[in-house]
Amino acid sequence: MKLNNPLVLLAALLALHTTFATAQRRPRAPRQAFKTDTAMVHDPVMAYEDGQYYLLSTGMGISWATSADRKTWTVQPTPFLKDIPDWTRDSVPGFRSHVWAPDIIRKDGLWWLAYSCSTFGKNTSAIGLMASEKLSGPWRDCGPIVCSKDKRNDWNAIDPNFIIDDEGTPWMTWGSFWDGIQLARLDHTMHLATTPKTIARRYARGQETKEPNPTSQFAGPNAIEAPFIFRHGDYYYLFVSWDYCCRGAKSNYRVAVGRSRQVAGPYLDRSGCDMVKGGGTVILEGDKQQYEAAGHCAVYHFDGKDIFICHGYSATMNGAALLVQRDIKWTADGWPELH
Repeated sequence: MKLNNPLVLLAALLALHTTFATAQRRPRAPRQAFKTDTAMVHDPVMAYEDGQYYLLSTGMGISWATSADRKTWTVQPTPFLKDIPDWTRDSVPGFRSHVWAPDIIRKDGLWWLAYSCSTFGKNTSAIGLMASEKLSGPWRDCGPIVCSKDKRNDWNAIDPNFIIDDEGTPWMTWGSFWDGIQLARLDHTMHLATTPKTIARRYARGQETKEPNPTSQFAGPNAIEAPFIFRHGDYYYLFVSWDYCCRGAKSNYRVAVGRSRQVAGPYLDRSGCDMVKGGGTVILEGDKQQYEAAGHCAVYHFDGKDIFICHGYSATMNGAALLVQRDIKWTADGWPELH
């Protein structure tokens, strides 16, 4: 579930006015790119090509920014995707152009872009696919990868993440709430080749919390979403976000992780508990000083090191969602620690 709470949006806009005052004094028309070292993002992912980092995130047609050093970002004024295919609006009633939680990967000489089409708190959703030879486009529509529908599916088709296994086979993990995080193998066209299976839940079946979901009457209390799988050493690591985003300073988002020797799982936490039974080792949560909460992460190997990114709800900027970047150090027994 994504950022569309009016109070959170208002807080973010107020924070943007304070932080980017000089940028906002520029003429409103035409809109121009502007530079900042405090990127405001929700659900960030990155890619690198031709000396530029691309930062993509939830927004109208996907928000984006570029950087040569991952420190100073040029925020682009136009959507990353200029045209959203008509099938998305046919498949997801109420969806228009506010695209959630993209993911991007390079395979077979092409960039593949997955993006989420949904409405807040509902599981009638779709994950679309586009392809391009260059990050700068043009992007061609490859249709939906997977769709979910209320009363038909017990999972939600949002928050995609691609992973390529040791044999070069593509997989995709996705999902939020309902029956949790899903995984399926893809074919050479990057569409589903196997039936989805659940690989992580917030709570084991039969042990769900009795506390009501504060963000949606439809989604229930299985508060897990935003999966990301990263290969390190002999293991695949599954990062997920627990609890509730999109409430500004009231958010309690946090990131948990488990690992498996096989991309298909099972993913076990540091104590050996299976993530499908509610396991997960928390590696990041709000410190209540810099960030009230943090989540929806991605992990990359850039510049000779592993880095972790996510958005954090600022404790000093009225809960605005800001880009968080941390280095990963691996323990002697192979678990990630953020620095």
